Amino acid sequence: MCVVGAGAFGAWAAHALASAGRGVLLLDAYGAANSRSSSGGESRVIRVGYGAEEFYTRWAARSLTLWQELFERAGRPELFRRTGVLWLARADDRLAADTLSTLGRLGVPAERLSREEVAHRFPQFNTAPDSWAILEAESGVILARRAVRLVVEEAKRLGCEYRVAHAAAPEGRGRAAAVKTSDGETVSAGHFVYACGPWLPKVFPQILAGRINPTRQEVYFFGPPAGDARFRPDAMPAWVDWRAEVYGLPDLESRGVKIALDRHGAEFDPDTSERVPAAATLQEVRQLLAERLPALAGAPLVESRVCQYENTSNGDFLIDRHPAFENVWLVGGGSGHGFKHGPAVGSYVAELLTEGGATEPRFSLATKERVRRRTVF
Repeated sequence: MCVVGAGAFGAWAAHALASAGRGVLLLDAYGAANSRSSSGGESRVIRVGYGAEEFYTRWAARSLTLWQELFERAGRPELFRRTGVLWLARADDRLAADTLSTLGRLGVPAERLSREEVAHRFPQFNTAPDSWAILEAESGVILARRAVRLVVEEAKRLGCEYRVAHAAAPEGRGRAAAVKTSDGETVSAGHFVYACGPWLPKVFPQILAGRINPTRQEVYFFGPPAGDARFRPDAMPAWVDWRAEVYGLPDLESRGVKIALDRHGAEFDPDTSERVPAAATLQEVRQLLAERLPALAGAPLVESRVCQYENTSNGDFLIDRHPAFENVWLVGGGSGHGFKHGPAVGSYVAELLTEGGATEPRFSLATKERVRRRTVF
């Protein structure tokens, strides 16, 4: 087996295949969780709620458990911080109402908070008069870059071979026998899994251009006042406000309070695009920060980062065979919410390769359109 891409999806796929006793070669053009990857960066929110989407809710709950089990086995429990995740909602918020209902139906711990309860328990937040919230107390934050690298290390311990090299697309049709890499090697394998995130449409432009769209996403960290404990992870949860298209994380490891827009940005090339934040976006984020966390209205920007999403037409993942090759698989389209699902995706891919069976219809290439209509949040 050959897995191309050592982000959350690829690393977990290699780990699952190695756990099943299969020989695996894992390749990444720049290295696991590198600074250009969608799995790079220091932190990712892991929440379970997905509106009425039972499928992703179940996968997120399963993945949360598998991430924590890995961290415990490896003696790295600090890579998950149980900050809780606070959904900020309005009176007519259908997504939040559906989320609360789905979490309750599936037995996922979640608490509905009134505006007054939010103000009492989390006075950092300023909320609207008609607001309410959901608290996922068992959810939180994963220290992303280190977590992915740990998955790779554990895969290597299980027998996976790992190399830093770029892999080209296979040539011909039917059954791919080998692919060429940038270090001059020819890699032969029974199956090839391309889980290379925003690079997928560059490797397979004929079938994926317009179906997976990498977009520029900016992340900002603001420094809280000296000695102010209100924004530390033991006092402040990670949070999301879907109506305002914004989310934030507490002051993890004293790097600052993280805030970013969940709105798809401009088109972005993961290889060549400059990663310098835009002044207009920073201004908008500062305004949102002042509205949600007024004590940080004048906080200094202490760090910033430009990464990317790789969006499918509606936010569903792509996990399907290449239409021209029976043994080449396309795995990607994290669409800004995929990182948390790494363990479930990896297990799913490993089962497809080792046991066979039909792919989940919503993951099929046929459902990936070139018109963007986001439905998964």
